[in-house]
Amino acid sequence: MQEILAQSYYGNSLQNWFIALAIIVLSVMLGKIIYWIFTKFIRLFTAKTKTRLDDIIVDMIEEPVVFLVVVMGIWFALKSLTLSETITEVVSSSYQVIVALLIGWLLTRLLDALYKEYMIPLAERTENDLDDQLLPILSKGIKMIIWVMAIIIGLNNAGYDVAALIAGLGIGGLALAMAAKDTVSNVFGGFTIFTDQPFKINDRIKIAGYDGTVIEIGVRSTRLKTLEGRIVTIPNAKFADAPVENVSWEPSRKIKLDLGLTYDTAAEQMQLALDILKTISDENPNTEENPLVSFNAFGDFAMNISFIYYIKKGANIGGTQTEINLQILKKFNQNKLEFAFPTQTLYNISAA
Repeated sequence: MQEILAQSYYGNSLQNWFIALAIIVLSVMLGKIIYWIFTKFIRLFTAKTKTRLDDIIVDMIEEPVVFLVVVMGIWFALKSLTLSETITEVVSSSYQVIVALLIGWLLTRLLDALYKEYMIPLAERTENDLDDQLLPILSKGIKMIIWVMAIIIGLNNAGYDVAALIAGLGIGGLALAMAAKDTVSNVFGGFTIFTDQPFKINDRIKIAGYDGTVIEIGVRSTRLKTLEGRIVTIPNAKFADAPVENVSWEPSRKIKLDLGLTYDTAAEQMQLALDILKTISDENPNTEENPLVSFNAFGDFAMNISFIYYIKKGANIGGTQTEINLQILKKFNQNKLEFAFPTQTLYNISAA
């Protein structure tokens, strides 16, 4: 038996190979024992505490810790063998990278759990939509930074020239940015929307000839539902260099109405018409006080009256206009105030 165990395979005795295999098996068993301890004891203990933070931490670290134990077992098993210099370097480098990635995995799991447990409910309780839109982007950005840092640290510990790699990535990134400049400008436009907040979801806006309600604000584009019911997708870069009219922010809706009375209207009747218009506006509960009423011009076919009033924010604009127009028609007809329409008088002059 001793002779069989003493036989050499790839520079190590069969006994050494069995010892390495035993270390790996024991590390796997130890990992399962640790997982069982987490499940049966540590979780039960944290469940009795008032805070949820310890439950989250235990839940998120148990799998990376178990995996780390197995990786360390494999590393010790390979270190116990006599391997070539090349294989030893590969094993050592791989171990450094894997450990860094495990730490990155652990941190991103913790970040995800804290984000879902604390940040999302906090954002839902606020009235501002900005945090609801920024938090997913911020979470993804932080996770990306963690993974990039984990890879860089792992490669650096493994002996790779990270500075040269980053320089190469910088050149490649510059070329990619030049090729995708429109996408980059749209992303920056999205951040402009999130920070300046020229509008928010459910606001009615006008931009580039489109008039509609904002239904979605993304990183690259924003979607409007137009008054015709169609969905329009507008690149966010458009909002950075084009004026945006936020209709929802208007304090009141200005309505300008031009009326024309016939030229046989007396001055007293004209004054009566002005008084009627002012009274109609003042008596309507959906309009603001102090409308602007003026006899402003002698037109080609009529004497013109300018009537400007303001509908209160939140009132039914179309319904209010209908009520006022019906009152104008009714009151003017009752008081024999005639609306003018384009007419011509032709004189037939014949030679004597």
